[in-house]
Amino acid sequence: MIYKIFPASLLFVFSFFSIHSFISKPENKNAIAIEKTINPNLDDANVEMVYNHLHSDKYALPKLESFAKALKGYYSLKEKGLIKKNILTLVDFSLSSNSKRLWVIDLATNTILFQSLVAHGRNTGEEFAKSFSNSAQSFKSSLGFYATGEIYSGKHGMSLRLDGLEKGINDNARSRGVVVHGANYVSNSFIKNNKRLGRSQGCPALPEELSKEIINVIKDKSCLFIYHPSAISKFVS
Repeated sequence: MIYKIFPASLLFVFSFFSIHSFISKPENKNAIAIEKTINPNLDDANVEMVYNHLHSDKYALPKLESFAKALKGYYSLKEKGLIKKNILTLVDFSLSSNSKRLWVIDLATNTILFQSLVAHGRNTGEEFAKSFSNSAQSFKSSLGFYATGEIYSGKHGMSLRLDGLEKGINDNARSRGVVVHGANYVSNSFIKNNKRLGRSQGCPALPEELSKEIINVIKDKSCLFIYHPSAISKFVS
């Protein structure tokens, strides 16, 4: 039999290069994501590696700074069991509301599924988000990490409840009624007519034509992170 006379050292070399070539194949999109699910302690080099391997044929990448904080927080929350899905939604409120500043990312395949406009609260700022609150009736957005909840039908149709995971920062989200929903003021036509996107009462509102599809993807314990440079999170070291 051939396997009896094949040198052990050559078997080892063959095995090593076979595994290495499989991991290195560009079509093996899961390789990096799978590695990260068993290693939540991401350093900057690993974050940048994941970032550089995001599959984004038709969407622009988020900024590395906001993505890094989102990814580190995601794995911290996953390790604690506070989120269940491999879906990360990143909202970057350092960007103009006239830009597509929301990304939905499937970390099982490192694929950007959506990039969209998203509104901030009416008292958070005009074109740019500047002021944030966790208080009821503030009509301001809250920053930080959320776990997505259940779908319900509200005044804006299909909507998605959010549970803020950061005490004093966004933990009043559910009682405030801060939810993901569609709105007609989140559109390019509104920007064209008003020089800025429309604003919500604190909800991360989405374009009506995308809201249902996005909500169905991110519902039920996925991670949503609203970023701003002023934010400090206990889930990001």
